[in-house]
Amino acid sequence: MSIRSLAFGLFLTTLLPSAPAAPAVPRAEYKIVTASKTGTYIQIGRDLAKWVAEPAGIALEVLESKGSAENIQRMRFEPDVKLALVQSDVYQAFLDEAKAGNAEAGNIIRPLRLVLPLYDEEIYFVVRADSPLNAIHEIRDRKIGVGPLGSGTALTSRTLYQLMFGQPMSPANAQYLSNEEALARLTVDKSIDVAVIVAGQPAKLFSEMKPEARKFIKLLKLDEAAPETALAKKTYFAATVRAGSYANWLTADVPTLSVKAYLATYDYGLQATVGNLSRFAESLCANFDELQANGHPKWQQVRLELPALGQGWRYFPPMERRLRACIAARAAGASARASRAEVRSPPAPVARVCTEQELVLGICRR
Repeated sequence: MSIRSLAFGLFLTTLLPSAPAAPAVPRAEYKIVTASKTGTYIQIGRDLAKWVAEPAGIALEVLESKGSAENIQRMRFEPDVKLALVQSDVYQAFLDEAKAGNAEAGNIIRPLRLVLPLYDEEIYFVVRADSPLNAIHEIRDRKIGVGPLGSGTALTSRTLYQLMFGQPMSPANAQYLSNEEALARLTVDKSIDVAVIVAGQPAKLFSEMKPEARKFIKLLKLDEAAPETALAKKTYFAATVRAGSYANWLTADVPTLSVKAYLATYDYGLQATVGNLSRFAESLCANFDELQANGHPKWQQVRLELPALGQGWRYFPPMERRLRACIAARAAGASARASRAEVRSPPAPVARVCTEQELVLGICRR
């Protein structure tokens, strides 16, 4: 090609319209349901939005809710709610109802799937500072703030009561209140005797209290010797509310009970949704260290593991495959790094005892 032809070709390209740029792939816009603004779930949701969803190209909106029972229903029916945080006892309660023949419970829970076990949520039994009650098993026949209707706290409160005392809580004694309402009823008008609150420590509701709170409220303790405790531990687990989590309020650790939290989703089949959630799973694994370093302190109790599940509990297969592959790759990488470090590291010198003569002459080489 002559120089003249080449120049003419370049001139033509300046006149021709350039090809339009490929349109940017729009980010998926999903939602996650959590709990109240003073609880731990909402902070966990915000961590997932920032450290996991954003790197995966997903705009994840974090929604408040009454808690786990509502979350399960919204996960099942509400558009764009693709993820939910749920308590293990609430999830199991839906499964039990479905097994007993409740068609509505079965319709809600059967398509739901788990993504990852998270951490244990502590159960706080709060009473007035001057209350004669000191242990959890002493709440029988007391007026109790059990949490809002539709919340995981309400189900936990009633389930625990049933387990400990072998009978349901009296409707006259159960008050369905938010955490803030329950504390107000407990300390101001004194219309309830106990407020039950479920939240992973440190929970904002308690961590922001002033030292004067000690004058008004205290926590009931788990008494391991009480027969009611053994009954409760058939479903729940022993835990400790640490004084370090609430330095302004507690002066000593308090033994209590806890319930497991899970990240849940739905058994989606739409290719785009499956692809987005699979990327979310990969990002969860890849950015897990960021969550533990920069997220809520509860992330440090989470293990990047997919243990075997009980009957009726199932992981979401596309996310499970991505997580298992990434977990295996992380383990292999850690093993390889450890092997390389072992090869590079010189053997530790073997200490020997110097003779007296070597010490005198200053020629001892240990």
